[in-house]
Amino acid sequence: MKFTDRYIQTLKPKEQRYEVLEGLGFSIRVTPTGTRTFFMVYQFEGRNRRLTLGGYPEMKLAEARQKHADARQLLAQGIDPGAVAQTAKAEERATPTVAALVDEYIEKWAKPRKRTWAEDHRMLHKDVVPLWGTRKVTTITRRDVLTLLSGIVDRGAGIVANRTLEVVRRMFNYAIEQSILEVSPCNQVRAPAQEQRRDRVLTEDEIRVFWHGLDQAGMSEGSRLALRFLLVTAQRKSEVVEAPWSEFDLAGGWWVIPAERAKNKMAHRVPLSAGAKALLTRAKELSGESPYLFPSPRNINAPVGGTSVDHALHRALATLGLVDVIPHDLRRTAASLMTGMGISRLVVSKLLNHVEQGITAVYDRHSYDREKRQALEAWDRQLTAILTGTVNDNVVQLRAMA
Repeated sequence: MKFTDRYIQTLKPKEQRYEVLEGLGFSIRVTPTGTRTFFMVYQFEGRNRRLTLGGYPEMKLAEARQKHADARQLLAQGIDPGAVAQTAKAEERATPTVAALVDEYIEKWAKPRKRTWAEDHRMLHKDVVPLWGTRKVTTITRRDVLTLLSGIVDRGAGIVANRTLEVVRRMFNYAIEQSILEVSPCNQVRAPAQEQRRDRVLTEDEIRVFWHGLDQAGMSEGSRLALRFLLVTAQRKSEVVEAPWSEFDLAGGWWVIPAERAKNKMAHRVPLSAGAKALLTRAKELSGESPYLFPSPRNINAPVGGTSVDHALHRALATLGLVDVIPHDLRRTAASLMTGMGISRLVVSKLLNHVEQGITAVYDRHSYDREKRQALEAWDRQLTAILTGTVNDNVVQLRAMA
C-alpha cells in the first residue's frame, strides 16, 4: 500500500491500536483516539527495533519519507538510527532556552567584560526574551532574527534595532564559544537601519548659551555639574557619571581612570584644570558621604545612570534654545576646539584616550602627561574666554605657531 495524504486521512480509529505498513519498514500507527504517527521498523544486530518518526499531520508525509530514507542510510552504514535519535533527543533536552542563554550570557560574558552590561540586559529582556524566551537556542533561524529586527524597525526604532542586533550577535557568538551552537543565526544579517556618524560641534555662541542656560534648565544640580565637567575634561560620559572619588587627587591635580573602567581597557591619567577643580569642589559639597561624584538620587552608594544625564539634557534643549545636542557632543566640541586652537591631534588623541594603531604606538611609551596638562589648561583658559566673551591671547599665539 502506497501512502498518500488522502489514504492516511481515511484511516479511522478502532477500539485497539493498529498499524499499517507501506514497505521497507515505513509504517503508520493509529490509536483509538485517532492519533496517527509515522514510525519505522527495522533490525539492528539481529534485534527488531522501532523508531518513531513523527506525528501526522504535524509532520508532512514527504518529511516522514525523508526521515525514513535518512534512517535507512544510517543502517546501510552500520549505524543504529534509533540510537542516533535518542542522542539527538538528549542533546535537545540539554540545549538551553533563549531565556536561559540570555541569563548565562549576561552573568558569564557581559558583566565581567562590559561596563554597559545593564544595557545589554535591558535590550534582551525588552525585545528578545518576550519573543523567543521559551524556544530552544538551536531553533532560532536567520529568518527569526530578521523578523525580530523588522518588528523593532516598524515601531520607529531603527537605531535600537541596530544595537539589538549587535547584542544578539555577541550572545550567539558566546553560544558558539560554549559549544551550544555550531553556527550563529546572525550570520549574513546586516544592520537594518542606516546610521550617520555624528559630527555635531557646538559653536562658541552655543557654548555660552549652553553653559549659562544650564542654571535655568529644569534638571538636578548634579546633572548640570556632570554636563559641564564633560565639556571641561573632554572625557567619556560613562567615565564621568560613574566616577568614584577614589580616582581623584585634587591636591596633585590628577584624575586616574583605571583600565577596568576605561572603554579601551587602558588606564588613563587626566590632568585637572582650575575649571575642573572648581566643578569637583561643588560636586563634593553635593555628594556628601557618597563614594561617587554624581550619586544616584535613590541610592548614594551608586552612581547616577548615564541615561538620566541624556534625558536631562534632552528635556532642557528647548529652554536652552539649542537643537540636536547630546552629551557626547560636548566631548567632540572640546576636542575640536582644542585642535582649532593649535593643539596637536596627537595630544588631543592622548587626552581622549583613543587607541593608536601601528608599530609606533607599540614602542612609544611616553606618558604625554605634560602635554596633556598644557592642553587642558589652554582649553580651560579658552573656555573661560568664550564664556566671558573675551579674547584669549594664548590661543592667538598657539594658532600662529600651528
